[in-house]
Amino acid sequence: MITVTGATGTIGRTLVELLAGAGEEVVAVSRQEQPTQPAQPAGPAQGRAGVRWARGTVGDAAGLRPALEGSRALFVVLGGELNSRGENPDALMSAAADAGIERVVLVSSQVSATRPEAVSHARLREFESAVRTSGLGFTVLRPGGFASNAFAWAETVRTERRVFAPFGDVALPVVDPADIAAVAAASLREDGHAGRTYELTGPAPVSPREQAAALAEALGEEVAFVELSREQAHAHLARFMPEQVIAGTLDVLGVPLPAEVAVSADVEAVLGRPAAPFHAWAARNLAAFR
Repeated sequence: MITVTGATGTIGRTLVELLAGAGEEVVAVSRQEQPTQPAQPAGPAQGRAGVRWARGTVGDAAGLRPALEGSRALFVVLGGELNSRGENPDALMSAAADAGIERVVLVSSQVSATRPEAVSHARLREFESAVRTSGLGFTVLRPGGFASNAFAWAETVRTERRVFAPFGDVALPVVDPADIAAVAAASLREDGHAGRTYELTGPAPVSPREQAAALAEALGEEVAFVELSREQAHAHLARFMPEQVIAGTLDVLGVPLPAEVAVSADVEAVLGRPAAPFHAWAARNLAAFR
């Protein structure tokens, strides 16, 4: 049995499907025991044989213990406020060890390596440290930017056929969250991944302007790109992102380091196929932009 936290999230809901489809028994953990609405078009695996839903969160190790009992592996992903505060991650690792968990797969971030002093990723670095020193088998996934961040443009694409974003021609190799889920599934189920850290990117850098063009091609209609200034982007992010995170996020988007622009071969090495390009993600999620 495998316990998946964040089971209704961008990565988790796909991971639950992959594991259940491979015949694994899954404990799908979310803030609600039985989610009723999908967060994104793909939707959670409701009613799927072999999937048991449980209420819990990575930020409450004691409350998560029932969902860990009987599982051999644990998938850990932080979300929301857990990215900036919460209980000591050693509490979760202790609960996992007590429950007999043998293998932990943690979603961290590429920034944990490229910008080791970034305040925005301090909690992820704490979780990495806790996982590495837990005595359990572990795999750390460090994805770059998500292709699914383009969902932030969905409303204006639907209503105006326009994309508003800063740094229009700065290209980064954004990764399809489905590829992150697939690498996580392999790391949870297969031997040979213990102690490994995988950097996960897409197959090629793609700029916001090029992403808008990919959406336009998929829709078969023109989608205009409107470039925001850094100040305008800062004001937009301030509506839902902590202030200490905004500057770092804009730095990565606007002035990426060479390592943040580089394409990693780790997705292909683990899955035996190339990482999915942005246009494939756009085509698969087109309903959100119609």
